[in-house]
Amino acid sequence: MNPASEPILIAGFPLGSSAGLVTAFEWLGQPYRITRVDMLGEMRTDAYQRLNGRVETPVLITEEGHVVTETMAIALWLEARDADRRISFKPGTPEADRLHQYLAFLNTSFTGAFYPLWVALEAQDASDVEKETLRKFGRDAVALRHRQLEAMLGGSEYLLGNTPTLADAVFVGVARWADFHQAIEPRDYPRILALRQRLESDPAFRFASAIEDGKAAIGSGAMKGLVPLDELLRNTSGVVMA
Repeated sequence: MNPASEPILIAGFPLGSSAGLVTAFEWLGQPYRITRVDMLGEMRTDAYQRLNGRVETPVLITEEGHVVTETMAIALWLEARDADRRISFKPGTPEADRLHQYLAFLNTSFTGAFYPLWVALEAQDASDVEKETLRKFGRDAVALRHRQLEAMLGGSEYLLGNTPTLADAVFVGVARWADFHQAIEPRDYPRILALRQRLESDPAFRFASAIEDGKAAIGSGAMKGLVPLDELLRNTSGVVMA
């Protein structure tokens, strides 16, 4: 069972895409908790695989103790609870369809473009030639997806208008990977750069980044505390389906 009355987001660090979902929770303003997971250590243990056999973050534990994995699924879970439409749109509207289009693109094409770069970084048995091949393939893929996203952006402040949505949250959790991998020249994509700067200065994302780094931070008040991973594992009985 869930050891708390609020949903718990299991967020990975360092540089986890989960920071985007923490940002979305902050914008939504409904109570939640966070469990921080070291993706280079704790996430790779047998105990963690009870929550996600694919050894990934993010993971959501609902108030009922159900386990939800995958960023897209958690984003849609948040959308279903957004009765005030703070971060989404009325179901069935063209705006909602557009939001889902952006979420799908960001969660598959945009995020997936970085995969070769992460493999090159983590593949200890790969040769230098193999790693450089992966890096080149990754840089080309990241550049392509940035060009496509740059063309999708209009003149609004955020992806879907002048207020941030779930799409912006998913974007900001991943976009910083381009800097880490030095995959592109950010100034080549001025609309994306302006969006990043706007989102990265947002109090919700600054809070998410501080939590990711293990620092004390004050957010919107929606986050009701941190749940240690070992405590969560002791109290969680949910089953993840492959």
